[in-house]
Amino acid sequence: MGIVENYNHVKAALPPSVKLIAVSKMHPVEELQVLYAAGHKVFGENKVQELCDKQVLMPADVEWHLIGHLQTNKVKYIAPFVQLIHSIDSLKLLTEVDKQAQKNNRVIDCLLQFHIASEETKFGLDMAEAVEMLRSIAYQSLQNIRITGVMGMATFTEEVNVVRSEFEHLHRIFEEIKSEFFIDKPYFKEISMGMSDDYPIAVEEGSTMVRVGTLIFGKRNYSIDN
Repeated sequence: MGIVENYNHVKAALPPSVKLIAVSKMHPVEELQVLYAAGHKVFGENKVQELCDKQVLMPADVEWHLIGHLQTNKVKYIAPFVQLIHSIDSLKLLTEVDKQAQKNNRVIDCLLQFHIASEETKFGLDMAEAVEMLRSIAYQSLQNIRITGVMGMATFTEEVNVVRSEFEHLHRIFEEIKSEFFIDKPYFKEISMGMSDDYPIAVEEGSTMVRVGTLIFGKRNYSIDN
């Protein structure tokens, strides 16, 4: 099947309440344009440089999500246009996003990334770190960011029970964070979890955003220098 057929297949499997983010990393902009022409306007990228390169070549109404690990010194490049940053894993990073958002006269929506997988290589906060950050005076002084939910990546494994347990864990984190810090904030509503290999489980466990790339665009060419 082609890109549009793949996209339609994934989209048809999702409830209307779940946003599909087409993860286009390492795929040429021409493939994004094909999907855009079919009516999809929400794209996710892992790397800042690739995101910026594609942003200038795509229509202005595309909704861009930064889903990969973000270094503080690169925030300034995406601050003028990024719709949502999924990967906030420190107060330092959140403070820099706030600073760059203010320079661009914007409020940037962000998700707190939690480490829910068994792999040590994945980034993310634990619950204690998140609570400490949200209680801090430094966080409460930020005016140009808005935390709208949480994000996490499950362990890369074929053991469904492990994946389900990790997604359940993230959903519990979301509920705890919401009840303590965002109970009166209707915008705190997003749970970004689920990728090509595990998004059906994530949806069953309450995901509101899935990040799907391979099932739409096919295998990536990792020999491309990004």
